[in-house]
Amino acid sequence: MSAARRLLLLEDDASLHETVREYLEEHGYEVCSAYDGDAAQDLLYERRFDLLILDVNVPGLDGFRLLEAARAAGVEAPAIFLTARESVEDLERGFRSGADDYLRKPFALRELLIRIDTLLKRSFYHARSETIPIGEGIDYDPRSRTLRTPEGPVTLGGKEGKLLELFLRHPDELLSHERIFDALWEYGEEPSDNSLRTYIKKLRRLLGKERIVSLKKQGYRYVVTQ
Repeated sequence: MSAARRLLLLEDDASLHETVREYLEEHGYEVCSAYDGDAAQDLLYERRFDLLILDVNVPGLDGFRLLEAARAAGVEAPAIFLTARESVEDLERGFRSGADDYLRKPFALRELLIRIDTLLKRSFYHARSETIPIGEGIDYDPRSRTLRTPEGPVTLGGKEGKLLELFLRHPDELLSHERIFDALWEYGEEPSDNSLRTYIKKLRRLLGKERIVSLKKQGYRYVVTQ
């Protein structure tokens, strides 16, 4: 029998923390608890975790600064932020600090579990120099935004790279237009349906049309090749 996946849970609300911890343990995860950012940082340096669940507003180091420091120190585990903050600026900072997902409070425990399971099913960790295999002789280097194909390397533009990484983080998941806009466009920029369609068209040309499925008026789904 394989060992349980180990999760770090940083949440200073004791009641919510206990609820989340018990629920995840019931579903087979090992959960290590921290109620402030400094304690969480100590745990990160002492143990290896398969995934991080981080509240943003906590005593000591806030979640953003904690993850930024962890990424700089080489911690590669995927991370989910839990927060009541709703601004686009906070969403942007969360992803810039190295997060893979962002769940706003209040949330359903089942939704958190689905997001954890989804992240752990893939091997998309924050390794500093690794490429991400896509299949059919294609891989992607997120550091240089270079897509290596049988026809040769292709360097993606900033938003094209962000879009591909968003798809790779959320395989087989329907991503709404609004969610994609939040991830790709900076605060103060005006999202563009036409530009998004252009980015989708280029990625389809490079990866194969069947890889990115469009659901009318809903969004797009990146399909993983079996």
